[in-house]
Amino acid sequence: MVGLVRSPSTGRVGVPFSARFHSARPGRNPGGRLVGGLRMSPAPDLGHRPVMLAEIVELFRTVPPGVLFDGTLGGAGHSRAVLGAHPGLRLVGLDRDPDAVAAATVALAGFGERATVLRARFSEAGPALDASGATRISGALLDLGVSSWQLDRAERGFGYRHDGPLDMRMDPTSGPSAADLVATLPVGELARLLADYGDERFADRVARAIVAARPVTTTGRLAEVVRDAIPAATRRRGGHPARRTFQALRIAVNDELGQLPGTIDELIGRLAPGGRIAVISYHSGEDRIVKDRLRRAATGDCRCPPGLPCVCGAQPSLRLLGRSARRPTDTEIASNRRAESARLRAAERLPTERLPTESQP
Repeated sequence: MVGLVRSPSTGRVGVPFSARFHSARPGRNPGGRLVGGLRMSPAPDLGHRPVMLAEIVELFRTVPPGVLFDGTLGGAGHSRAVLGAHPGLRLVGLDRDPDAVAAATVALAGFGERATVLRARFSEAGPALDASGATRISGALLDLGVSSWQLDRAERGFGYRHDGPLDMRMDPTSGPSAADLVATLPVGELARLLADYGDERFADRVARAIVAARPVTTTGRLAEVVRDAIPAATRRRGGHPARRTFQALRIAVNDELGQLPGTIDELIGRLAPGGRIAVISYHSGEDRIVKDRLRRAATGDCRCPPGLPCVCGAQPSLRLLGRSARRPTDTEIASNRRAESARLRAAERLPTERLPTESQP
């Protein structure tokens, strides 16, 4: 049984879930469903369509047997498909959202002890893998951003299409909410947040409008304030005018960019030779971080002038799988508009004696 995972930075304990469930007992987990004689707690039907699923399955098809780490498990769509295609892998999956943990636990029940699910941030990858006895891993997957079911549930406060409390916390039990940020940030700091995390052209105007409208405590009210702050000509194109503001607040509330560089480095360091890492991002800031960390590992962080032989002793550890980020197919985008901004980057761990060459997987 995998033990509890304690964050070295916060002391918070992650709650383990796995396919090794307790036997059903009368009166326990009322409403839970039975699978193979074991009672599962009720889990929400997330209804989330994993982005670039075929590409992810293909990327991990040739990795050596071992552990697949999924740091953003969600409803386990990606991991379930990879485990089904690769019987030599077992899963250690994390998610900080309790609804996702419950849903993933049920979704992966058929894999038995091949699947272990933990409630934790992806930045807690090291402690989680150590607790699971996984010093080395064969694959690492991060699907960044927000899930469809989070956007569509008004009470979670992620989306602007349904009015609800302005929350946006992926772990709704800890940390400041989006309403807290909107209520307390000075106008200059709020404007910088909108520009840096949302690429908002009118960040100053939107920030001033939000501060003037305080208190702003619901998603509907925030969407109205942002809409009215955007010039009318701009509102008529480029999707909902509040989209970038909501994105920026969500990234800030969950510290998504702050956790990412160290997590990628940790996972690269744990990859076994031939193991692969794949990251799907949806925001330019995320993609820049992913590109930077993978290229640093693929060059050994070489500091020599471009075009000249390396004389600094850099030792590459990865081979990039593709010269640029992959995009979803037109067919996938047509059937799932939320896939449109996805970018997939991947790399493979090198044996120490090999030199890197960029190639398609």
